[in-house]
Amino acid sequence: MDLNSLRQFLVVARLEHLSHAADELRVAQPSLSRTIARLEGELRTPLFDRAGRLRLNDAGKLFRDYVERALGELEAGRRAVAEASSGTFGTVRLASETFLTFIGPLTAFKRARPGVEVELRQTAAAEMARRLLAHDVDLCVASQPIHPDGLEAVPLLDEPMWLATPLDHPLAGRTLVTIEELADEPFIAAGEGHWHRRLLDRLFAARGLTPKIVCEGDELSAIAELIKAGLGVSLVPDLAARLNPSPSAAALIAVDAPDCRRTLTLYWGAGSHLSAAARGLRDTIIGWDWMPREAMPPRL
Repeated sequence: MDLNSLRQFLVVARLEHLSHAADELRVAQPSLSRTIARLEGELRTPLFDRAGRLRLNDAGKLFRDYVERALGELEAGRRAVAEASSGTFGTVRLASETFLTFIGPLTAFKRARPGVEVELRQTAAAEMARRLLAHDVDLCVASQPIHPDGLEAVPLLDEPMWLATPLDHPLAGRTLVTIEELADEPFIAAGEGHWHRRLLDRLFAARGLTPKIVCEGDELSAIAELIKAGLGVSLVPDLAARLNPSPSAAALIAVDAPDCRRTLTLYWGAGSHLSAAARGLRDTIIGWDWMPREAMPPRL
């Protein structure tokens, strides 16, 4: 069970397709098939279901998690030795669902440590725990809870979500609106699985309703312009509204629901070796002044 075999297994597990994995690895498919069969022989159990198409089974998923952690620890050790022996400034890898929120702390970090290389990776919350435990990234910031086993976490910000409408919308003059009043409103929302969409679905489902989605996508930075164009309404985080450079694009209205909020949380692997660069960015993010100073919401 050599390292190369384990790395090849991870590619097959990710793609669930032998020929595609062979192409990515630049090896012959028969050779890759023998590698997987040899691993299954050593473990004395199949790692994939082969009915119809290749599917990672429960044993394969369990083995994948251990392999990712083992190879991740080796990679973390390699990076630690390289950092200690070379005296370089290092690299830090940050994963998040969105990066607009982090312009301020990232700018401050780069100004303080211009020699550090920062790698940003847009990642769904469902993938964050696995990538942290595999040492594929150093830090993750999520707007929804992720599995805490083996992770350390620090809450960064708990903020309200505003209803954003066109300025000429009938609700634009209101200061407060209920979820029930939004039952027939056309919503601009993120795709399924994204924290923005999950919050919207959860708010409506708790009241026996389903949101009317007319625009679905993950380009949240375009929401303000789509609202301004009159395509619909949306939920907007307080911080994002304040960071938006386009004034008077939409009206913001408070939502009469205590659970209409977003909580930003920073995660990293418990007990893992964080490089000096990663520790520096972690401290910068934690120490950032996330609390808004204004008492009243701005306009998008």
